[in-house]
Amino acid sequence: MTGHSSLTSKPSAVQRSQLAMAPWIFLAPAILVFAVYVLYPIGQSVWLSFFEWDGLGEKTWVGWENYIELFDSEAFYTSLVNNFLWMILFMLAPPIGLLIALFLNQQVAGIRLIKALFFFPFVISQVVVGLVFAWFYDPSFGLLTQFIVALGFDPISILADEDLVTYGIIAAGLWPQVAYCMILYLTGLNNLDPEQLEAARLDGARGWRMMWYVVVPQLKPATFIAVVVTVIGALRSFDLVATMTAGGPWGSSTVLAYLMYEESIFNYRMGYGAAVAVVLFLIMDIYIAWFLWRMLKGER
Repeated sequence: MTGHSSLTSKPSAVQRSQLAMAPWIFLAPAILVFAVYVLYPIGQSVWLSFFEWDGLGEKTWVGWENYIELFDSEAFYTSLVNNFLWMILFMLAPPIGLLIALFLNQQVAGIRLIKALFFFPFVISQVVVGLVFAWFYDPSFGLLTQFIVALGFDPISILADEDLVTYGIIAAGLWPQVAYCMILYLTGLNNLDPEQLEAARLDGARGWRMMWYVVVPQLKPATFIAVVVTVIGALRSFDLVATMTAGGPWGSSTVLAYLMYEESIFNYRMGYGAAVAVVLFLIMDIYIAWFLWRMLKGER
């Protein structure tokens, strides 16, 4: 009886306190790293945005002047419009990735090789992707030019055209982004509930109805990650712009991340560059918060 009562006795206050502290002890290293390498730099950037600083000399407090100048700048609005173009057109990546994943999610000879070929763009450096597409678009010897000339049209210099350059860079960015979304959906398709699929087949669900009412709802976690990562990738686009055009021609392809880099590194205006970074960070936060709210609302 004594042994039985000791086994069923409630934990003491000290034991409850230890149990409550255990998760925080395990999380402490990760929280520390996150605070040092994420939260602290964010706070420093916000604080720096209120100063005029060339990166070497003394900081000069200017208050909201960097933000006032930023919102009066034509380059800022060009960058903002380009970022929204990136975000809108990059949303093609999840549905295209899903279609490719559905095509690849079958057991046929050679499918592993085909999967590897579709996966290949994702593992290539963005700089390499930029160089490849810059050669592809080249009006002198690029493959696109050869194709256009073969059809009887004049060559088009996409990266030198103010109206086309942003779309050309976005097309280059979509190549690896589609591959990333494809990988997410392939993983999701491999984890579908077979009982739900079988029940849907017994109820007569086929083709589009099976896809829309049974498969897609089970892919919500993959869709959530794909959309969030795609939007963040569109808003923080930098590598391809820097590699392919350096913001040109005449600043027509610049985006907020490149504007921040240009002002901070080339123009020695660290405070102004920090203000651009803060605005970009707020745009990302607002969108992600809205998307999370929509997701949670839908689940309820």
